[in-house]
Amino acid sequence: MNTPVQQHVTDLLSERDPINFGDLPDDINTLLQQGVAAYNQDWSHADQLFRQALAAAPQQLPIYFCLYKIHTYQGNLDEAQAAAENGLREAAIQAGWPTDWREWRPQAVLPDGPGRFALYTLKALAFIHLRQNAPHQAHEIIDALRELDPTGAVGWPVVAALADGVG
Repeated sequence: MNTPVQQHVTDLLSERDPINFGDLPDDINTLLQQGVAAYNQDWSHADQLFRQALAAAPQQLPIYFCLYKIHTYQGNLDEAQAAAENGLREAAIQAGWPTDWREWRPQAVLPDGPGRFALYTLKALAFIHLRQNAPHQAHEIIDALRELDPTGAVGWPVVAALADGVG
């Protein structure tokens, strides 16, 4: 029996319309769409398809998103953390930022593209840390996001509320 979160993800991933992952090479988009479709029936096969895409195009940020999402929802939190950290590193490089998020500085305007992906993935990493029962690491990230994204555009206030509930 699926938990409500797992059911929500299953519902999202089972939509008949393809997911818009942005401007991707056709072969990579095809692998991601196949992975999304496979997710409902065979998590392992979905993971395999996403990893195949990653091996072919490690610079494509949506692949990391797919990997950390499926592993977070499956409870494979070490795998989710690794995918998020790798995606964070790749996004930081593409944004021209230091690879250590602790060295990031607030921007006058919230970035788009790789910078926004980096902030969004940093939020996801905070959530993963909460699920790993590591609230100190989650709070450290949330504190950084308060400065980097003061308006909460990437959704970190939701994770902050969860973290406050955890203590």
